[in-house]
Amino acid sequence: MKTLLQNREVLLAVLIVVLVLMVGLVTHDFLQLSNLLAVYNDTSILIILALGQMLVILTRCIDLSVAANLALTGMVVAMLNSTYPDVAVPLLVLAGALLGLMLGMINGVLVWKLGIPAIVVTLGTMSIYRGIVFLLSDGAWVNAHEMSGAFVSIPRTELLGIPVLAWVSVIVIAVMVHFTRHRRLGREIYAAGNNPTAAFYTGIQVGRLQFVAFSISGLLAGLCGYLWVSRYAVAYVDVAAGFELQVIAACVIGGVSIMGGIGTVQGCVLGALFLGVINNALPVIGVSPFWQMAVSGAVIVIAVIANAKSERKAGRIILKKAALQTR
Repeated sequence: MKTLLQNREVLLAVLIVVLVLMVGLVTHDFLQLSNLLAVYNDTSILIILALGQMLVILTRCIDLSVAANLALTGMVVAMLNSTYPDVAVPLLVLAGALLGLMLGMINGVLVWKLGIPAIVVTLGTMSIYRGIVFLLSDGAWVNAHEMSGAFVSIPRTELLGIPVLAWVSVIVIAVMVHFTRHRRLGREIYAAGNNPTAAFYTGIQVGRLQFVAFSISGLLAGLCGYLWVSRYAVAYVDVAAGFELQVIAACVIGGVSIMGGIGTVQGCVLGALFLGVINNALPVIGVSPFWQMAVSGAVIVIAVIANAKSERKAGRIILKKAALQTR
């Protein structure tokens, strides 16, 4: 039992259950199945983005532009739907995902080919993508009455009693589990982040894998661009402003090492769910928005401290020449 509770994912799952039960003591409605499904549905976009971010962090990088990517792709698909309402929604979803993929590839190329630190690249593209949203829309909103019925209804449509939005996150989770556990590319991403020098000597191109991770993160952000604007039926410049911090926090809380090479899909999902429960529970028990931010921030700091304590000690680099050639 002691060994089981030392497992990060198990401990996090227990904390989520305890948190849900504690909130349920205050308000019994919180424990209803419909409400718990609503909490998961509310967290679905965070889960999808966190899984893309996990791959980036596994390669010792970070993607600060993920929320700006979502805002830009969301605005583009919303404007396309507003201008051409007869275009099939699946085509718009595909267009958003491909645009997000392209934006992620830009980050990946800059990090891989130019050797610019990921935090610098994505900080810059974050501002660029937000600026493009403003230029495209001229600061105007795309509201619900300008969107077609099919465009806004798909994420809310229920299949087997569960909204499509939640089903999309379940599918993404399943794909990511398969990718990280059973695909060579997924395993190489772990190897590249765990020990870039050793990975280089086994024939793994670390820079190429960073490009792949940024591309997948961008693809998922593009998908979430449609999901976000259609679910909330509005698109504007500041959509998901600051949401990248929630995405990174979900990864850190879920045990994804900021030093790369360590992290699991289930841990990442649990980290996102933990934040989702907190975000939904605090308003229910009457905590003011200011204290909500403080509590969320405290949880993130505690998670970072816990991660830092569990980090392995850095090994001594013997083959320095190889270390320089891994990019």
